Amino acid sequence: MRTIALEEHYATPAFLDGPGRTLIEQAQAAKAHPEVATGFTALLDQLTDLGEGRIAAMDRAGIDLQVLSLTSPGLEQLAPEQAVSLAMQSNNTLAAAVQAHPTRFAAFAALPTAAPREAADELQRTAEAYGFRGALINGHIQGRYLDDDFFWPILERAAALKLPIYLHPAPPPNMAFYQGNYSPQAGEILATAAWGWHLDTATHLLRIILSGALDRFPNLQLIVGHLGEGLPFMLPRLERALSPQVTGLSRTVGDYLRDNVYYTISGFNWTSAFLDLLLTVGSERIMFSTDHPYASMAQARAFLDQLPVSPADRRRIAHGTAERLLNL
Repeated sequence: MRTIALEEHYATPAFLDGPGRTLIEQAQAAKAHPEVATGFTALLDQLTDLGEGRIAAMDRAGIDLQVLSLTSPGLEQLAPEQAVSLAMQSNNTLAAAVQAHPTRFAAFAALPTAAPREAADELQRTAEAYGFRGALINGHIQGRYLDDDFFWPILERAAALKLPIYLHPAPPPNMAFYQGNYSPQAGEILATAAWGWHLDTATHLLRIILSGALDRFPNLQLIVGHLGEGLPFMLPRLERALSPQVTGLSRTVGDYLRDNVYYTISGFNWTSAFLDLLLTVGSERIMFSTDHPYASMAQARAFLDQLPVSPADRRRIAHGTAERLLNL
């Protein structure tokens, strides 16, 4: 069974010297704790490996193709001029890796979202010149979200090119909100991996829907990871509270979540959460991913193999829907 993984990350030296420098700082801070430092060193090695080492790890885990994307926090917090330059540099580096290994790698573009028209042009350039399959945007853009029509040139171009946009988590704009009567470390994790990343991404998607962007660009397709970022559980409540009479939209919130959004697994290897998503949107809207190198490819593949679905649905999740959506 072919396996295509859609939320698989990489980094370049220039990115790590810039917006990704927190990863370097964490590795340096961990030097006093060798067991922790080893993990950070391995993470950085895996992020920057766009060649044989990554492919060997994929082979060991049973992953046939990775759709690669620039790791969080991406370029979304950069000034427009910096973002434009680093986007082109990052995408050119990724394009070289894809061209060297065309049967093992595909790509989502990094975009200078702070400069929407330039971002739209970069999306088109990477698609036409390199065959990139869409773009990945990491969270908010300096506190602004894609519901703001300032960014709609990106959505318009993606819809016209029939390229999906993957909405990926990033640290929320108000990290202090998550600090409380507990350790700062617990507050930081609450704001990110435990809760805030996913809450913010779900809210981002709902903001796009409520803005009417998907009525304006009805062919636009979005992707979110982590089995829907909690939205399947909340959908009945959302539909009750946000009826078309309230929103003024042409369809229900659930209609948009079923017709304009795809969902990936990306490290959420939990059967109960998967079944909630499956019952909410159907197997046709779910795709495989591993969240490499932040989660285990082998564990993700084992989770895929044991899902309580039919063989046809398993193939659809493993590769069929991604092949259709991304023209792979």
